[in-house]
Amino acid sequence: MSETASSDRIIDLADACVKCGLCLPWCPTYALDGVETESPRGRIALSRHAVDGSLAPETDLRAHLDHCLGCLACQRVCPVPVHYAELLTGYRAALPPAKARPRRLLRMLTRPRVLRFGASVARITAARHWLPPLARLLPRSSAVRAAITLLPALPHQRSALFRNNRASLQPGDWGPGTGDRKTGGKRVALFGGCVQGALERDAQDAAAILLEAAGFEVMRIDGLCCGALAAHTGDAVDMSRKAERVRAAVGAEGLSTLLTATPGCLGTLREDLPDAQVQDAMAFLDLHGEALKFRPLQRKAVLHLPCTQVNVARADGAVRRLLARVPGLQLIELPTKGTCCGAAGSYMLEFPERAVALRNRVFDCMPDPAPDLLLTANIGCRLHLGAGLQQRGARIEIQHPLVLLARCLEGMG
Repeated sequence: MSETASSDRIIDLADACVKCGLCLPWCPTYALDGVETESPRGRIALSRHAVDGSLAPETDLRAHLDHCLGCLACQRVCPVPVHYAELLTGYRAALPPAKARPRRLLRMLTRPRVLRFGASVARITAARHWLPPLARLLPRSSAVRAAITLLPALPHQRSALFRNNRASLQPGDWGPGTGDRKTGGKRVALFGGCVQGALERDAQDAAAILLEAAGFEVMRIDGLCCGALAAHTGDAVDMSRKAERVRAAVGAEGLSTLLTATPGCLGTLREDLPDAQVQDAMAFLDLHGEALKFRPLQRKAVLHLPCTQVNVARADGAVRRLLARVPGLQLIELPTKGTCCGAAGSYMLEFPERAVALRNRVFDCMPDPAPDLLLTANIGCRLHLGAGLQQRGARIEIQHPLVLLARCLEGMG
């Protein structure tokens, strides 16, 4: 798409806004700052006038555009609806950011091998204990400092339950190097992604276990990034490159159904694969896992629903229904209503002080006394919320809902 065509498309998308203001109560940055330029309506107007040349894209103006979390709560409630996701990606690709993005750091996050190596080094050297205090010497706005503060929230090593007990579910024929069981049933692909694929392997294994128990053969697609982070930061070239790799990998397997255990990948995967059926893994299990049986679990858990799971996947109902099938589990849902916790892909690294303020609004909703388990499906939310809980001295275990379900599945050791 040419620069002119891109600008024309942004103007068309922006002109669809009727300025009704129904989005304002749902926007977390508007709630944080209380000014029109930090609202969806304000950003739509700013982007429109910036690309048509009627408003000079000064640094302060671009900062308001950069502050958008991309949670899409506004798009969910818009009566038109304005296609805000496309507008956001478009103007971020067309306009430079207010300050230089930490592109080298961000691209490292999309390389699973680099992430796995770094996480291993951090565990071996116990960096989660000694490195964060040193990072306080860096400016509060530093992306490197923000990344280091996430170290204490890194998930522990892959659970032995999933490493060793998958074969105990069914002593079948497992694919080489993938852990896939040939069930003879329907085939689906499970997209591992970059950050979750590297740091939250238990969630991937749990999804595969549950899908196999429901009668599906699972093909694992690992080691790829969907391009969501590049889209979020306006890196159109990198986004296009990653989309091509995803299309090539999925096309090579000839699969029409692609599932993801992290809702943050869902919207981008749907853009990458318009002819495929791309679904949230929990929504798919809610529809096709009626035969799954779960053991009782006498625990209290807080459920955090990531904004992408509510606003993009529209799978919040599926999550509630699946967890309700675990006997004895007492679930308390945080009343965040699909608004962002402040993680938002690269946001917690690029705007750490704003991200902390948004996270504190989530913590203000936590029940007192807090249960001992927090469930959240997005790896960014897990790291961001986990780091905040560590700093508060709260001893709350964080799990992906799929991990809890797999551990309670009848037949698991």
